[in-house]
Order: sequence, then structure tokens, then C-alpha cells
Amino acid sequence: MAKESSLKNMVSTLFIVCLVSSTLLGGVYAITKAPIEAAAIAKINSSISLVVPAFDNDPSAEAFTKEYKGNNYKIYPAKKGGEMVGYAVETFSTNGFGGKIVIMVGFNTDGTIFNTSVLSHSETPGLGDKMVEGKSNFSVQFKGKNPADFKMAVKKDGGDVDAITASTITSRAFCGAVESACEVYKLCAQIQTNKENSNE
Repeated sequence: MAKESSLKNMVSTLFIVCLVSSTLLGGVYAITKAPIEAAAIAKINSSISLVVPAFDNDPSAEAFTKEYKGNNYKIYPAKKGGEMVGYAVETFSTNGFGGKIVIMVGFNTDGTIFNTSVLSHSETPGLGDKMVEGKSNFSVQFKGKNPADFKMAVKKDGGDVDAITASTITSRAFCGAVESACEVYKLCAQIQTNKENSNE
């Protein structure tokens, strides 16, 4: 004779299903957490190596944050033989055509931009994604530039940057992110200068 369905049976069954599901999800999370974190660190380290001069320390292990205009920016100090050779600043803009753009901007110790690398974006393929190095010459124009005499804005806005054709919004967002990185770098450079002066 078949068991008659009751509220108690249904609640018990639902509880068991939820318990088994949550246990499985927790197990999958525990198994995949370390590889996901390792992949994220590897991506960051790869980007750091593209945007700063050669280094022999582990910048991601020495990373710190700085606040600028209410936002926190992660900074990765690059050193060789114990001497500072540059900083990589993880910066962003939420004003991209497709939303948030995250960029790594590297600086030499004299404040010039060594290079830039796009970490993530949702820009239109074939248009806005041309900000990625290798897809156009857009990002190349930032290399070696000194923010003191190179205005980080598109020419349409009175700056020195040639915008990506048909992607002015993306170009503006990229410039804004780089401009923020420049300001954050200045804060880091000031701290370094203060440390050096106090050691004299």
C-alpha cells in the first residue's frame, strides 16, 4: 500500500534534499577554491611582469592598498636586488561602454608609465576591445609617457590621446583609469621619498 503524502513527509524530503545539495556545493567550493585563487594570482603576476621593469621579488606578496577619491587601489611594488624598480597599480573605471574596465598600469621610479595591461572588461568585440594590447596601437601611446606633460584624455576632450575609432566612451574610460593610477602612484612615490629622507 502506497504511503499517503503528508506535510511532514514533504518537509522531511525537502530538508534532506537541501542538506545533500548544500553539502555537495560546499564540497565543490572547497575543492575548487585553491585552484581558482592560484589562477587569479597567476593572472595578476603575469600582468605585473608586463607593466614594470624586470624584478626579482614577489610583488603580489608585498601588495598594499591606497585610497584615492573614496576608492581603494591595489599597488604591487617591484624590486630588484632590494631596490625599488617600479610600481604596478591595479586601477579601474566604471564608465566603459560595457561597464567596468580593470587595468594594470606600471610605473618606473621616475614616474613615467612603463606599460599598461587590461585585466578585465566587457567592451564590444572589434570596437572597444581594441584597447587590449595587440588588438590596436591604442595602449602603446601610453608607454614611456610622463603624466606631468602628457594629458591623459582623448584629443576630443583636449587631451593627448588618440581615441579608438568609434569607441570614444571606451577610450575615455581607459584614460580615466590610467589617470587615477597616476594619482595613486604619486601617493606611493611620496611615501617612498619620505622613507628615504628619514633614513638619511
